[in-house]
Amino acid sequence: MAETELRTLNPSQVRALCAAAAGDRFEALFVVAVTTGLRQGELLALRWRDVNLEAATLQVTGTLTRDGQGLAVTAPKTARSRRQVVLSPPSVAALIRHRSLQTEERERMGAIWVDHALVFPNVIGGPMQRDHLVRRHFLPMLRRAGLPTVRFRDLRRTADTLLLGGGVHPKIAAEMLGHTTVAITLNRYSHVTETMQREAAQVMGAIISHAGDLDDEGSG
Repeated sequence: MAETELRTLNPSQVRALCAAAAGDRFEALFVVAVTTGLRQGELLALRWRDVNLEAATLQVTGTLTRDGQGLAVTAPKTARSRRQVVLSPPSVAALIRHRSLQTEERERMGAIWVDHALVFPNVIGGPMQRDHLVRRHFLPMLRRAGLPTVRFRDLRRTADTLLLGGGVHPKIAAEMLGHTTVAITLNRYSHVTETMQREAAQVMGAIISHAGDLDDEGSG
């Protein structure tokens, strides 16, 4: 499959995904992923100091990468990738539950737990491997939800599609996703922007159709 081919979930499928994720150790990660469009590496690099649940925001300050020494948190891929993201109410609720469960997990593990202060660590507190997340959690969740097999990166594409389709300004969507330019956001989702353009054409048609009324009001 070509890299540029889009595979996204529609709103009802996103709701099915969130329902199937309930109770999974990484429920909050999946909810945040599909509602914010954060990259997988950005999610796995999040530390609790990056998250402000009271303000419903998080800061993207790094990404999880593999180097010669293993997994490490490094600087984001671009300057625009370093950003603040406002969280939706479902994301905040999921993160609150996740923080409580993680506290219990850390207490159970005792001395085995290595505290990296990561929001989404492995079972002993260290960085979570991407392939383990996908194989052990993401794909089983898709099967539980009865959803097609999509790639983790398609959650990012889904978020962008839903944002644009919901009428969010492309500049805001680009900032939220960390795209370097608005053009990237628009070019990747032409199937959505065409719909937006058709809606814009309808608005313009309505304005022109009532132009006489507007002129009359203005001259009164």
